[in-house]
Amino acid sequence: MKTLGKFLFFPLLLALATPLPTFAQSSERVIFASRNIYLGADVGVAMAKLPNFPAAAQFMWDQVRDTDFSQRAPLLAQELIATGAQVIGIQEATIWRCRAGVFSEEVVVYDFLAQLVRELNARGGKFSVAQVGDKEAVNPGFEIAPIPYLTMVRDAKTFQPLFSKDRVACGFTISDALLVRDDVEIIDVGTSEYSAKYSIIPTLMTIYRGYTWADLRIGMSTFRAITTHLESLWDSNEIPNAAEQATELIKDLQEAKMPVVVMGDFNSDPRDPRPSDAVSINPGAQPSASERCVAQVNMPTPANAIDTCNAYWKMVRAGFTEISSDVMDPKNFTWGADALLAGPAPDRLKASIDMGGDGIFTDRLDYIFVKNGESAFNGALIGNQWPEGLDTWRCSSDAQIALSQSGANGLGKRLPTSREGRCLPSDHAGVAGAAELPANDGRDLALPERTRSPLTFWSVVGGLALLALLALTWRVLRRIRRVE
Repeated sequence: MKTLGKFLFFPLLLALATPLPTFAQSSERVIFASRNIYLGADVGVAMAKLPNFPAAAQFMWDQVRDTDFSQRAPLLAQELIATGAQVIGIQEATIWRCRAGVFSEEVVVYDFLAQLVRELNARGGKFSVAQVGDKEAVNPGFEIAPIPYLTMVRDAKTFQPLFSKDRVACGFTISDALLVRDDVEIIDVGTSEYSAKYSIIPTLMTIYRGYTWADLRIGMSTFRAITTHLESLWDSNEIPNAAEQATELIKDLQEAKMPVVVMGDFNSDPRDPRPSDAVSINPGAQPSASERCVAQVNMPTPANAIDTCNAYWKMVRAGFTEISSDVMDPKNFTWGADALLAGPAPDRLKASIDMGGDGIFTDRLDYIFVKNGESAFNGALIGNQWPEGLDTWRCSSDAQIALSQSGANGLGKRLPTSREGRCLPSDHAGVAGAAELPANDGRDLALPERTRSPLTFWSVVGGLALLALLALTWRVLRRIRRVE
């Protein structure tokens, strides 16, 4: 696995485009990239603050402000262009919306996908969201609506010009999206939902996941590109939602005759589920072993891996080839940076080094899978060099500076000054690689257009009742604190 860091802008495109004599002439080499661009805040920490919704909302907003997407978007664009990718799968394409009151309209404050596309095009990338008619290859996933009096956020600098207020209600939607270069022919697009979903608070807070797809043509080859983001949350002694969602995706694609390329954040490491007591090899709290999900074999291979509770091995067993040659190598891991992006997460730095990694990432979650085609290149990681990589940026909050200084010391490195923070473009590394796709004129049937179940009268009533209860609890707690 090659990496892009100090030499990010060296001619990777040439390496990907160089003809390989082992492939027939009746094929097209197509370059793909997958990038989780990060919503900007640690949802897990925010959820732990519930039912104190205002505290959770403020925590997330403060982190989004510190992980400033306006700084990250140019770096993400540079990385993606350097790969020479013609098709890009994006995860956590986040829109942050706010509203001043109950009857006021929502206002988009940040639109990460639109900003990334602008940065790509400003650098000559010529990319757009795949679209046919009024259908876009964008599939909304997890979202929390801006709820007045509940998800309240204070940010005078941002909100005064927009709302003439210091404090408003804010929420977000994260989506999967497919970007295609302008020289790629778009034939059809669609989206679909997984039936497996995760409810944090039934009705009120359910995490939906799905995928978006596009039928594309480059040269002599017609192929289907898909991007998805499988569920990260899991319950003890239950099959992880990520594995169940992978099973649904495989079923949708089982009759595919045309080449298929699936890109995404699968939230599944080949080592999962890991022994329940093995904290040293599971610092990111990935699925652990239980009676229903037995521990993965040591150094699993396609022949001996246990795929019951593992989305990665389900894809491999279903005939999908991962572009990267060695996902088990700790130097090829793609997730585990600190939520503020200021280098290593303090509780994972030592674990990453002990595993033989780079001190930043502790798990492999991001992949590009190919079916009915051939992998032509072992792939490249992007955004995995810190703190000296060209794809880092100077971040300035006190917390980011402290984390950067501590992380650099832990890696035996030094930053230029004691008041400098260096941040990554995302908490994930990205993956890029090429596939040889056979020439063909055929197309498969469109994938199922599953949508979310509409809310019923009683589910709405139940959600409102629960919301009122949580709001009342919060008010009571505030009064108790005042008395104390």
